[in-house]
Amino acid sequence: MDVRRRNNVVITGRAEGPVVVLAHGFGCDQNMWRLVVPALTDRYRVVLFDFVGSGRSDPAAWSESRYSRLEGYAQDVTEICEELDLRDVAFVGHSVSAMIGVLAARQAPDRIGSLVMVAPSPCYIDDEGYRGGFDAADIEELLGSLESNYLGWSSAMAPVIMGNPDRPELGQELTTSFCATDPEMARVFARTTFLSDSRADLKDVTVPTLVLECTQDVIAPREVGAYVHAAVPGSRLVTLEATGHCPQLSAPEATAAAIVDFLGARL
Repeated sequence: MDVRRRNNVVITGRAEGPVVVLAHGFGCDQNMWRLVVPALTDRYRVVLFDFVGSGRSDPAAWSESRYSRLEGYAQDVTEICEELDLRDVAFVGHSVSAMIGVLAARQAPDRIGSLVMVAPSPCYIDDEGYRGGFDAADIEELLGSLESNYLGWSSAMAPVIMGNPDRPELGQELTTSFCATDPEMARVFARTTFLSDSRADLKDVTVPTLVLECTQDVIAPREVGAYVHAAVPGSRLVTLEATGHCPQLSAPEATAAAIVDFLGARL
């Protein structure tokens, strides 16, 4: 299958510039980056795509067995890089895609040259000595609600995840994005996301890494940002003056500036 069509790959920016790959999180698609992209295109070749099961990807390429593990999504990233013959790219991953980037860098170390983790979480469930933001019962309740009434869950949860009640249009945009996702594919991606535990993978990251956190984020609280920063050797932590889990929408200028500052130091 043609990888570009499968993942709805879009390329913009400088044809010969260093490459930045932007990866969306659960329930979203590449459109979530539209406010950040203009700040990158003057300097970089920007690659956007939709994970299989999201956005305008080819639904015929989806399989529960592949996408029940984060490695399946990382394989999408690897195959896109191989198809476009991309090397030493800066991979910018939002939310669960931050951990997908970690796995992709391990799968194809010659393809991924640096990581930008936007609101990352390696594990959403609290553990001894670790705060992920939820206990196991919270997650099972969240997943049960999602599976029994996905559209209702989306309408209720998207504004909470977005976290900007004074700007309801942002919550509505995330609701619309969630509702556009096939419920069965969303069910699998949700379980893969919220039950994942990538903490042990962080110590193996060898590429320059930026961790971007928000001042308030119900999905990835600041304890998580501190944990990721401490676990990834030599990483850099930046706290954005932003609230919610999607700073690329709620604070695009600050998000773009932090990414450009980090990439400018190495690309």
